[in-house]
Amino acid sequence: MKLALRKARLVVHLLHGMWTVWTRFPRATPQQRLELNRAWSLRMLQLCGMRLVVHNDGARLDEGVLVVANHISWIDIYVINAWRPTPFLSKAEIRKWPVVGWCAQQLGTVFIQREKRSDAKRIMHDLASRLNAAELMCVFPEGTTSDGVQLLPFHANMFQAAVSASRPVQPVCLMYEDAQGKQSTAPAYIGEMSLGRSLDALLRGGPLTAHVYVGAPLAPGADRRLLAAEAQASVAAALAALQDPEAHRSGQIVDRTQAFIDAAARRAAQPSPTPDVDLTRHA
Repeated sequence: MKLALRKARLVVHLLHGMWTVWTRFPRATPQQRLELNRAWSLRMLQLCGMRLVVHNDGARLDEGVLVVANHISWIDIYVINAWRPTPFLSKAEIRKWPVVGWCAQQLGTVFIQREKRSDAKRIMHDLASRLNAAELMCVFPEGTTSDGVQLLPFHANMFQAAVSASRPVQPVCLMYEDAQGKQSTAPAYIGEMSLGRSLDALLRGGPLTAHVYVGAPLAPGADRRLLAAEAQASVAAALAALQDPEAHRSGQIVDRTQAFIDAAARRAAQPSPTPDVDLTRHA
């Protein structure tokens, strides 16, 4: 009964979000829209039993930056929006979801058709244009979700927009922690799991903390493979630090970035075993 009540509250919150976008966004300033989005996302986390903790390793960039993050769950979007509202690249199927799809479209989400390889080129041009216009965009370069314990390879094609626009990349690491201070996989939306089962697992996971580690911005350069390797190195170093109980408690982040960069750069120099066009599986 308690689980059903929490789900009902989430449905009401989703409908309230739709009402806010429909009635308040048309006459709101861009800054007001950001604040409305952030407040709504923070409330979404609260209803899911989460609190937000942000760690900074570099200055947060708010204009013309490509944000890249590891991808664990659909809740990642609301965690990032609670930190700093950012439009996302998402699979086209999300646009058809009731309420969520409509709201995502109104919030500037870029939808990509995964089954059309040619659509990736169009999307990269669109993202580059947005970055050149000093807008923000967020992508999940792993191309799918994982349990969050380890990173999947970052696909270099996701970084082409930053290279084309000569705009920086800001790596962001997400990690979820349970009430005992251990990494939690409860939010993971992986495999053939349905959205309903994922929501149940998250709500039953007990009080959770969503950690957002903001990495130092990366200069785009001219090589998207090297840029992807550097971003993966930054996220991997942050994840390793967040997974270390001692470093976590003390607040000291072990600097393993250069070792990750060197290893990732060596891998990036080798032929990629995955197609250069790889599209996000989950939102």
